[in-house]
Amino acid sequence: MDRTARVAPCRATIGIVAGSGPEAGIDLWAKILRRNAAVLGPAFRGDLDAPRVVVLSEPQLGLSMDLAANEGPVWDAMQSTATRIAGQSDAWAIACNTLNWFAPRIASLGLPAEFVSFPGVVADWIASSGLRRIGLLGAAPVTEMGAWSAYRDLAGLVEIETPADRAVLQDLIHDVKRLGSADPDLRPRFARIVEAMQAETLLLACTELPLIADVSTSKTLVDVTDLVADALVARSLAGRDCAVIKPAQQENDV
Repeated sequence: MDRTARVAPCRATIGIVAGSGPEAGIDLWAKILRRNAAVLGPAFRGDLDAPRVVVLSEPQLGLSMDLAANEGPVWDAMQSTATRIAGQSDAWAIACNTLNWFAPRIASLGLPAEFVSFPGVVADWIASSGLRRIGLLGAAPVTEMGAWSAYRDLAGLVEIETPADRAVLQDLIHDVKRLGSADPDLRPRFARIVEAMQAETLLLACTELPLIADVSTSKTLVDVTDLVADALVARSLAGRDCAVIKPAQQENDV
C-alpha cells in the first residue's frame, strides 16, 4: 500500500447558469478549465486539479433576447435556476450578459453561494486597465445603455461607444444562436461591425460574440467571459490544499 500522504484539495465549487444560450455555458466552462490549468502551471496534474463545476442550463432563459417583453417569465426562470445553482455551488455566474440585469434582484434573494456578476467583474477590469474609452458590443438591451442594460452604470467609469446600427448586431447574435457558431457567414458580418467602431478596445458583452471572434482585426477584443472565468477560478483556488488525508494502515501493520 502506498503510505504517502496525499493532499485533498477542498476547493470551492463553481456554478454556471446557461440556457441563453446553451453554447455560452459550454464556452464559459471551457475557459474556466483553460484558466485553471494556466494558473496552476507546472503543478497542474490533469483531472485531479480540474475545478469542481456544476452547470444548469434552462431553455426558458432564452427569452431574455427581448427582456422588456418577457421580464416576468424570465425572472421566474432566473429565480428558480439561481436558487438551484446556489444550493450546489460556492460561487456561480450566469453565462449571459443580458441576464445579469437581474443582479440586484439576485443579491436580494440572500442565496448561500456568491453570485459573480458580469458587470461587477467588468467594473473591476476597467478600474485596473486605465482605459478612458471602450467600445461595447452586445445584444440590443445591453448596448442601448438604458433601463434594460446590465452595463448602464459603466458610463460613469469610462467613455463608452456603442454600434451605430444596433439592429445589425442584434440580428447577428440571433443568427449565432439559430445557425450555430460554425456558420461561414457569421464571421465576415462580425468583422464589418468591429471595423466600423472607432474605439480601439472593444468589450464583447454578449456570450455569442466570442464564439465568432476569431477574425482578423487590429483592435483589441476583450471577452467578458474570459474575465468572469478568471474570477471564478480565483474563487475556486482560494481554498486549495487545506486538508491532508493519510492512507489507512494495513490491519497487520506492526
